[in-house]
Amino acid sequence: MLSFARKVSIDSWRFTLNKIKKFFIYAGALAILLARSIFWIFASRARKFQILDQMNKIGVSSFPIIFLISLFTGMVLALQSAYQMQKVSAEMYIASLVSLSLTRELGPVLTALIVAGRCGAAITAELGTMRVTEQVEALETLSTDPVEYLVVPRFIALLVMVPLLTICADFFGIVGGYLIGVGKLNISHAMYIKMTYTPLAIKDLVTGLIKSLSFAGIICLVSCFEGLNSEGGAEGVGRATTASVVKSFVLIIVADCFFTALFYFIMR
Repeated sequence: MLSFARKVSIDSWRFTLNKIKKFFIYAGALAILLARSIFWIFASRARKFQILDQMNKIGVSSFPIIFLISLFTGMVLALQSAYQMQKVSAEMYIASLVSLSLTRELGPVLTALIVAGRCGAAITAELGTMRVTEQVEALETLSTDPVEYLVVPRFIALLVMVPLLTICADFFGIVGGYLIGVGKLNISHAMYIKMTYTPLAIKDLVTGLIKSLSFAGIICLVSCFEGLNSEGGAEGVGRATTASVVKSFVLIIVADCFFTALFYFIMR
């Protein structure tokens, strides 16, 4: 009985150590991909048409869903906060709550999750299909680095469009809160506008944009890495796409927690 328990304990430790080892290997692979991407951004010619095409796919095509989700998120925030604020006659602070929540947290995070689910999955599926059909190997035989040709345009497009989409999400979320605050809660127009921008500081906007830049990097690195390392035909591409979305979501939430602690508790 004791030998069986000892064996189970050893197996569990081996399993844990194996998972930790795989985590560090994966983190190292992402770091190498990041370093190669940054190198090719400065070392290669700018592929303007590819970058613009990716910006259109990532930014312009994602705008309608960003608009709808951020608008209704602002409305829900205003309605939920009004439920408690009305009990203490503090409806005027609803505008501040909505604006701070969106610029600091919800705007960057919701935008990143939408882009990861919509565009990150598409990037992984596209690159994964190219890998299993040996198109990536064809690029290598033509002396073209896949990172330069495939990753860099998507990397630049995400770094540009995710912060812009975050700004749009912040704005439309605040508009959604305004519609509820002024239209349903009978807060005056001037009071709502004043209580929206008065508590906002440059730090709130800057930290939100820094978060969005880091989220863009996470989405690009994870989706491109999973796509370029796909194997096993169509089934493997499906697994890689699922893994890309799940890992992107987890890393976005972890990074958000890290930056929130850094900006508002460590660097106060």
